[in-house]
Parts: sequence; structure tokens; C-alpha cells
Amino acid sequence: MTSYKELGLVNTREMFKKAVAGGYAIPAFNFNTMEQMQAIVQAAVETKSPVIMQVSKGARAYANGTILRYMAQGAVEYAKELGCPNPQIALHLDHGDSFEICKECIDNGFSSVMFDGSALPYEENIALTKKVVEYAHAHDVTVEAELGVLAGVEDEVASEVSHYTRPEEVEDFSKRSGCDSLAISIGTSHGAYKFTPAQCTRDPKTGKLVPPPLAFDILHEIEKRIPGFPIVLHGSSSVPQEEVDTINAFGGKLPDAVGIPEEQLREASKSAVCKINIDSDSRLAMTAAIRKYMAENPGHFDPRQYLKPARENMKKMYIHKIIDVLGSNDKL
Repeated sequence: MTSYKELGLVNTREMFKKAVAGGYAIPAFNFNTMEQMQAIVQAAVETKSPVIMQVSKGARAYANGTILRYMAQGAVEYAKELGCPNPQIALHLDHGDSFEICKECIDNGFSSVMFDGSALPYEENIALTKKVVEYAHAHDVTVEAELGVLAGVEDEVASEVSHYTRPEEVEDFSKRSGCDSLAISIGTSHGAYKFTPAQCTRDPKTGKLVPPPLAFDILHEIEKRIPGFPIVLHGSSSVPQEEVDTINAFGGKLPDAVGIPEEQLREASKSAVCKINIDSDSRLAMTAAIRKYMAENPGHFDPRQYLKPARENMKKMYIHKIIDVLGSNDKL
């Protein structure tokens, strides 16, 4: 067994406590590649922000769990090289769907895991979350649970419909499961197509889709029932139109891709929402930069040539999210 403490990582307990009290949210960025990891660390160091590096089931299958673990350890050492003597980096399992997967990640150096039992019957969700919590807490690992179902598709997480979290269940669920944080459903959605055109209105000036607002009334009711308890938002990429436009301009086909408006995420981060997940925006930033570079330099074939601007574009996006959306800059 490898403890995350041996790797220089931290769990999310103190991160979340400070974020709830300070009215900001911790960035939770998914990563699959070295370039994503480098961009995340560079952005966190430059903005003096704590950060959560997330690993999905798809990432573990793509990059190998052992490699990802050592990448996280490398991220800590890289942050120190960049001038951050005490980085606060958590390695988090995103959407673990079984006790066995959560246990495997805990045993392999993850400092935080999510058990996603949101599609299960209520009592079964509680029971399995509690089982994960008991094992994780024995190793000082924090656990995120989920109540409510998000629509959309991302990696191997998919649902055609969403079910908002019921505020009347959150107190019972959090107490009986023992989870450290709770992911809720208030209108966010996985993937780059978070809403259908029928769910949106169109801006009469630009013709762009305008998504429906998040259900802040549900969020505020949840806050009243479990005051100070750490809340998580999944599916919170904003799908920046400039990246979508670049992708489409250089041969891509992303019609009507739309995300969560950043001003709504900024409002949410001032509440008990202390962790906001962002994945699709990173993919869009990377793809936009690569498509543009390859179109403008058709004779180039060295991956370093097109991955360098891709890394820079992701870093730019991460810095923007940390400062302008989540407010976690200067919180180390």
C-alpha cells in the first residue's frame, strides 16, 4: 500500500473548510496527459491556489493508474521546482462506481475518492458510501458522495435525464453515510452539450444559445439544512465559445455546444460550494490549439510542436478559472 502522504499530496478536509469560510471554490481539474498535468501545476503555482487533480475511470484506463499516481507525485515536485515550497495538491478519484475501485485508489496513493452511488436506490447509496467512508477514513482519505443525478455524457458517466437533489434528504444522507463532501444536482450537466437547444433561449443579437439558470433555490435550501457542509458541483465547464469557434473554424463540428455561464459558477462558489469540477473546457482548449496549429503548419509532425501551444492554452484557461470564476487565487 502507498499512502498519499508519501507522495506529498494532501486530502481535501482543510481545503474545503477554508473555502467554505472564505467564499471561494477549489478547482478540480481532470487530467489524462502530461501536458494537462503541467498546465494545471503551472497555473496553480502562478496563482498561489490549492488544486485538486482528478482522475476518472476513463483516465485510469487510458493512462494507467500507476502512471497517474506517479504523475501526481511528479506534480508536487514540479510545483516545488516552480517556486512553491508547500503546494496543496489533492489526487482525487472522480466517479468511482464501486467499493473495490475506491479501495484500489486509496491503496495506490489517492488522497480523496468519490463514490458515485447516485443511480442506486437511496438506502443502497447510503450503505455503499458508508462502506467506502469507513475504509477511507481509516487511512485519512476524504470521501465525496453524490445525491441527485446529472444529465449528459463525459467519459463513462452518462445519463439522459437529470434529477435534482432533494434538500429534504441531504441531512439524513450526510449523517448516515459519513461522507466529507456532497455532490449535488442543481442544473449542471456533463460534457460539452449540457443543454439541448429546446432547453435554451437564443440571444437575439448573437444567435448564441443561452442556457437555463442553475437552481439556486435548491442550493440555498441545502445550505440551510446542512450549514457549512462542503458542497460539490460536477459538470461545471462553461464551454467557452471562443474555443468552440476556433475548433469549428479549423474543421471541427461542435454545433450548439453550450455550458454553464461563468457568472453563475462565481455566485455558486461564494456559497457552501467549495469544489467545482472542470473537464470539458480543458479538452476544448487543447483541441482548439492543436487544430489551429496543425491547420497553420501542415508540414509539421513533431507532437511537441503542437502540444506546446495546447499546453499554453490550457494553462491560460486554468488561470482564468482560478482567478475570475472560483476565486481560489492567493489562498495557499
